[in-house]
Amino acid sequence: MSLLSALFNIAIFLGILLGVIILRSPIFKSAANKYLAYAVIGLSFSLLILGLELTESYEQSLSLRIIDIFSSGALFPVLILLFIVNQVDHPFRNSPQRWWLFVPHLLWILHSGLDAVIDSPIIQVFFDITGGLLFLLILVFIPSVLIYAYTFIKYADGRREKRWLTQLWFWVAVLMTSYVSSMVLAMFSFIEFASVLRTIALGAAFLIHWITYVGIFKFRLSKDQEEIRALVKKWKSGSVKPAIPLPPQDSVGDEKRTVSLTAENSYFKKLEALCTNERIYLDNTLDRVQVAEILGISPGYVSQIVNTITGDNFSTYINRYRVESVKLMIADAEFSNYSLLAIGLEAGFSSKTTFHTAFKKITGMTPNVYRKTHK
Repeated sequence: MSLLSALFNIAIFLGILLGVIILRSPIFKSAANKYLAYAVIGLSFSLLILGLELTESYEQSLSLRIIDIFSSGALFPVLILLFIVNQVDHPFRNSPQRWWLFVPHLLWILHSGLDAVIDSPIIQVFFDITGGLLFLLILVFIPSVLIYAYTFIKYADGRREKRWLTQLWFWVAVLMTSYVSSMVLAMFSFIEFASVLRTIALGAAFLIHWITYVGIFKFRLSKDQEEIRALVKKWKSGSVKPAIPLPPQDSVGDEKRTVSLTAENSYFKKLEALCTNERIYLDNTLDRVQVAEILGISPGYVSQIVNTITGDNFSTYINRYRVESVKLMIADAEFSNYSLLAIGLEAGFSSKTTFHTAFKKITGMTPNVYRKTHK
């Protein structure tokens, strides 16, 4: 198997799998994402046909013929448009006019289907003429839909969402513009369409991989974090606060404790207030130097206070608050649809590794096991 074939196969499999996951998973399921799922699945099947043609493995089987009939090129940009419209929650998402966008694609299916089953020389001339006109219509329709789709991005809510939609639109526009331009140039014999088809197919494979990583996992995670951040803000003005119980007084190195280094220590009480009321632990860059500056003492004294009074080092002490916040979020129904990683990052952990390591160290189980046992 050539590298090109392997790349196509991976992209096709990934695209179909991704589409099914989006449609079936409650995490990604939404009115907007279903259009993205259909777009990715459709692009994957189109890539399948292109890949078979490029590798000269195309056979006129019934299933492939049906796929070929449905591959007009006019459907993909429409689905991307509807995804953007639903993502920004624009009123056009409910407009009856949006269904007219499917007319070119439906005309193509009708024309291709009849052309496949009717075998008459006279009628074939008619199909050739109408097919050429329909093809020209689609070539004009594709860039028009892309331009129209771009006008809705300005309604995006938030910088991250706008950036993601702009990037998606850009790569779709590059792919579809290359396709349309190549078809036009090939019509006038300026280029050999088969020679550029390989590049277009590679572009389609790249787009599927890009949507998988940036569009679904990375953007979904960042969107989860933004929504979780909004919910966490409610906690700052509410009564739900993580509480970290101190160890019994006789279990924490009495020989090292002085009269001032107890839970009644003024600096320790200030640190507890900062964690309980201000939730400084939500800052994933927090360290003892920053805390020392806030308290007006040395970093070494911060460590001494925490170690003596709690029996933990500074890092574990802060992570206990973060873990308690994660546990509270898991127990809250409002956070049930968000990923554990997004919750962990918004609780103050800097990475997936530190989150899982600290959570298991403190609770004795992984975040996933904890969520399952506390549903």
